Amino acid sequence: MELIIRFILGLLFGFSAFLKLSGHETAIAQSVSFGIPPDTYRIIGVIEAISVILFLIHSTGLIGSLLLIAYMGGAIASHLQHQQSIFVAVLVEILIWVDLLFRYRALRRYLLGTDLIDDGNRRAAH
Repeated sequence: MELIIRFILGLLFGFSAFLKLSGHETAIAQSVSFGIPPDTYRIIGVIEAISVILFLIHSTGLIGSLLLIAYMGGAIASHLQHQQSIFVAVLVEILIWVDLLFRYRALRRYLLGTDLIDDGNRRAAH
């Protein structure tokens, strides 16, 4: 399950970064509608690409997850400012959090106060 979520998020953010970096007309149209110059939108694409690469690498996954969470917070704020739907952005944000909680047991325990997910690493009770 967690690998499927990570794969979907990787494809989604990778494709989005590619559109921004390549200057695709859809990306440029969106940047113009938000009042963001195309060159600035390319910089956002670089930030997105770096974040998703860090997210996909196991040893840097935590920092990548946090960067993508912050990135999506900005996306949600931009959509709200321009009276656009935030449904998809909030759904993506939730998926990032779900992946984060599946991936990092210590974080899951710290945030939830318990380990609600049995990942097969439980020790036998004495």
